Amino acid sequence: MEKKKVRATRTNGRKDSNGVFKAGHNDRSFNLENAEHVDADRSKWNVYWDYLQGYNLADENGVRPERKYLFDEVEYLYYHKQFGDSIDAQNERHEKSRHTERIRNVRQIMEDSRTCPEETIYQLGTKDGYEDPAVFVKVAAELFEAIQEKYGSHMQILDWALHMDEATPHIHERHVFFADDGYGMNFPKQEKACEALGFHPPKPDKKKSKTNNCKVSFDEEIRRLYIEIAEKYGVIIEKDPLTGKKHLEKNDFIIARQEKKIESQKNKLEELTLKLNDIDILAQEVAEKAYERACEVVTDTVRTETTLEDISTIENMRDRLTGKNSSLSSGQKNYSKKILNRLVDLISKKSKEITVAISQKLLSPSIKQKNEKEIASVARSSIKMRLAEMKEKADQKNDNHNQKKQSEREVR
Repeated sequence: MEKKKVRATRTNGRKDSNGVFKAGHNDRSFNLENAEHVDADRSKWNVYWDYLQGYNLADENGVRPERKYLFDEVEYLYYHKQFGDSIDAQNERHEKSRHTERIRNVRQIMEDSRTCPEETIYQLGTKDGYEDPAVFVKVAAELFEAIQEKYGSHMQILDWALHMDEATPHIHERHVFFADDGYGMNFPKQEKACEALGFHPPKPDKKKSKTNNCKVSFDEEIRRLYIEIAEKYGVIIEKDPLTGKKHLEKNDFIIARQEKKIESQKNKLEELTLKLNDIDILAQEVAEKAYERACEVVTDTVRTETTLEDISTIENMRDRLTGKNSSLSSGQKNYSKKILNRLVDLISKKSKEITVAISQKLLSPSIKQKNEKEIASVARSSIKMRLAEMKEKADQKNDNHNQKKQSEREVR
């Protein structure tokens, strides 16, 4: 019997309307009861790998070894180790330039669509016919090893998972590109990394665009390598273009993305439903968070404004005493300048102590409790209405996604 041809699909993504893609979907570190598209009984046959712990496989009885770190934790550890110095240095520069609103931590870098890990979905075939998963995982493992070996100077494959618990076996692989941040340290920079790896836009004489950049050329090379390795393992790749509809890669990715949206929305819906049952608790949560954030803003504003005003007053005095129209002698001018400059330095250093004092006062139990109570009272009246609206929208969105998902599968 002649072996059936299959399509080798590979599609990248970073985010959807719910935000950046989360690693937790891939290693199933969430409540599987909320995911209708996942057959929890087959999840034990999934294959997980990450750069820190290697492979995680179930034995013949379906028992999987316990992992020390989940995918999300592995990615956080990598970002902290690889980009922590650059992030700290950036924050120091923002502090010095008085742009504290630009300060970010590692988690915020991971949740920014410009610097988060990129996710790629691989598949050999469709639900109507696909390659033997044992062969598929060998192809993927060799491909990822080749990518890391050849391009690891400016990218890192963080983790990947073979999903055997959905309609078609497929792999989610997550990686991050990085390059010099301009200060001798590494930072997530996709296009700059691809350029450093020797890639050029497909049309170098044309202006760079979404379809004409170094990353596009990188993806073309990886796809070529993907097919080459698959064929080495005896996979017969269907290379004729599809007719009558968009490319299968995009179609497959859209379906996978819709399933993620539905899963995420169901989780949010459950959370909203629970909170509708206890508005008082929710109002208190809102009040606490709002008050703490308000304290941060007020404290920072008071510190900044008072410090700047004091420094400005002293600098004006210094300029008058040491200026051309001053009646002081040269020695007196130098001495005055030295003393006043020293005073400016002291005020700058004391500003942090001022921040602590204000914060302690605002967060003292008596004041905090009184203000939070007032905030909760105002918030309580509108929360129930707002949550009900959000629940209705989530229900409608789920219905729309289910209808669209079904229609796209019928097309296939």
